[in-house]
Amino acid sequence: MIGALALTAGCSTREAQTEDAAATGALSIVDQRGETVALAGPASKVAFTVMPAPSIFAAVDRSYDRIVGINQSTLVANKGGMFATMFPESAESAVVAGNDFVPNVETLLQLDPDVVVQWGDRGPDVTAPIEAAGFPVVGLEYGTQDDLEQWITLFAQIAGKPERGRELVDWQRTELSEMRAQVAEQRTPRPKAMILSRAGDTYSTTSPKGYDGFQFDLVGADLVTEGFVSDAGQVSPEQILDWNPEVIMLSGFDESVPADIYADPRLASVSAVQNKRVYKTPLGGYRWQVPSAESPMMWQWMHQILYPGARGGQFRDEIRATFDNLFAYRISDEEIDQVLRFDLNKDAAGYDQFRR
Repeated sequence: MIGALALTAGCSTREAQTEDAAATGALSIVDQRGETVALAGPASKVAFTVMPAPSIFAAVDRSYDRIVGINQSTLVANKGGMFATMFPESAESAVVAGNDFVPNVETLLQLDPDVVVQWGDRGPDVTAPIEAAGFPVVGLEYGTQDDLEQWITLFAQIAGKPERGRELVDWQRTELSEMRAQVAEQRTPRPKAMILSRAGDTYSTTSPKGYDGFQFDLVGADLVTEGFVSDAGQVSPEQILDWNPEVIMLSGFDESVPADIYADPRLASVSAVQNKRVYKTPLGGYRWQVPSAESPMMWQWMHQILYPGARGGQFRDEIRATFDNLFAYRISDEEIDQVLRFDLNKDAAGYDQFRR
């Protein structure tokens, strides 16, 4: 909650508040592969081949100072959202992997990180080249809230700030419990909803087996893709018509905007289109739709989209407190509008609840 966040929040526009490392000696970290990773001490240079990780590490550290390499997709998100405003150096970070997560070993050798964070559930093709080059690898797994909490814990260990990791995990769990309690009190029918991506005339969506399934259920929505199986998630307009979602949330990983959906005659009779309930998902420190340090903000945003006015107009204050706590940054009202994609969502049904 806001009060708990404010206890650790800074008070200037960009504070480089740092903590003394909890440990100054050697570290032994067990990653999500079950591998023990030995470090000489808290890392001073960390490279991330995986996309959501740098913003989470920055939230743990309240700084970008240790991050030396990132994924190409992360660089795009940094430049397009708030991250480069909070941490200007993040817009110039070296790229150490692309969308396939194959590491650029030559760049890693130039950067000489103390540790590299890579997916640990995609086989040795993406981890072995890093280890062969002599760098310790912390392997991650993806898909659940528990995975996210383990990422936070691992990054806190890497940074030598275990207490900070516990604070952030406790905050996420508190917000999770409060959201479940709020949804349990809802007396209106659960809206049918979905995540949608668009590339040209082709649509794709997400599986309920992953984090989206968890999030939609958590915030009180029925995810219409239950039981849906498709190559690369591709979905036809006819299938979307059959599902007839009441709310559509557009992916932050492509350039699709609500106007594109409204303009597609193939979707004209979909409930979300007819009632102007198509929304571009927020972009804060990272794209909110995937697991991140900001996930509780995504849960709240989703819940208020589904049930307008559910949190009594406090959301902007909660965003402000969250950015202060996570990133040591005092976000302005104009920047909150940017995070919430007001330029794209301002005319959508119910979006007035987020106005300043």
